[in-house]
Amino acid sequence: MNIPLCIPMISQKEIEAVRSVLESGWFTHGPKTQEFEESFADYIGVKRAVSLNSCTSGLQLALEALGIRGEVLVPSFTFVASANAIVKAGAHPVFVDIDYDTCLISAQDAIKKITSKTEAIMVVHYAGQSCDMSSILAIADKYNLKLIEDSAETIGGTYCQKKTGSFGLGCFSFFPTKNMTTGEGGMVTLNDDSLADKIRAYAGHGIEKSTYCREKETQPWHRAACFAGYNYRMSDLAAAIGIEQLKKLDSMNESRRSNSQYLNSQLALEEIDLPCEKKNCRHVYQMYTLKLKTVNRDDFVLGLRARGVMASAHFVPPVHLQPFYSEKYNCKKGDLPVTEQVSERIATLPMYPQLTEKELDYIVSSVKEVLSQLKKEGKCQ
Repeated sequence: MNIPLCIPMISQKEIEAVRSVLESGWFTHGPKTQEFEESFADYIGVKRAVSLNSCTSGLQLALEALGIRGEVLVPSFTFVASANAIVKAGAHPVFVDIDYDTCLISAQDAIKKITSKTEAIMVVHYAGQSCDMSSILAIADKYNLKLIEDSAETIGGTYCQKKTGSFGLGCFSFFPTKNMTTGEGGMVTLNDDSLADKIRAYAGHGIEKSTYCREKETQPWHRAACFAGYNYRMSDLAAAIGIEQLKKLDSMNESRRSNSQYLNSQLALEEIDLPCEKKNCRHVYQMYTLKLKTVNRDDFVLGLRARGVMASAHFVPPVHLQPFYSEKYNCKKGDLPVTEQVSERIATLPMYPQLTEKELDYIVSSVKEVLSQLKKEGKCQ
């Protein structure tokens, strides 16, 4: 049996939606992107949403639009894009440790890292679960910090029944491995009209109105840039897919939750720590991750892959130990002990809505077989 790490859930409806855009002749930043933005903003529970070509672009533009040039607190246990966006926006990343059980930013360590230069905090809602937003909001309020939410992995997840991406400036990814996809794409969500307009202009070369909006004016060819921007826009082809994906997002997330709960029930083993769902959170399991307590993680992942279970590890190495960041910001091993411990132990199992019970059982049996084999061979941590 071969079980990939993730498979996007695409149906005939997405195919027909793309066909419709192709037949319309309006391929990019047109009516479908506008429809997708409005639907997504309504889903998250905010006033505005701005569609982009990636979550990374959203993180960068959120910081630039806010005028952040100082220090930004960010967990090192994340994909490098989170930190890259800070650097590209002209700010300085300050890496924060995580809590072991959730792999989410440690509020206690964040407070320790605040200086007179700290201007913002970027939280990362990891693997489908929200950070402790009560603590984060209290920190942001006390120290007058701007709040950016990297919610790439937690589309539809909630904290106290409020969706991630609605607490600060929310940034989402629609990469194929995420809870919903547009192929490539991203979104920024917020409640500030002027800031949303600024982000949209940044994404479209510094021009405040899109081609679609200008078509309704007397002189649609008039394109005046108010500042030097980028080309970070989403296409209508991607937006058309996103509209259909959003319609079934809750159903897909429920399947992820059900699959994860089944794995939890079958993998309660002394050799591993299972993912947990914290109080006040609704976990949507973009990834299903566990931590190896007794056996070597790399050998474990390779053993599963040899059996056709395409496991992986997220995130190795943590950002502060990657060459660019360790050299430029003088980061070293031992700076973030929990992050480094988790990075050495974490393993990611396949997770997507279409997993069958037969496939889930095969994952379970493979995990148990690999653990048993590694213990016999003495490949322990």
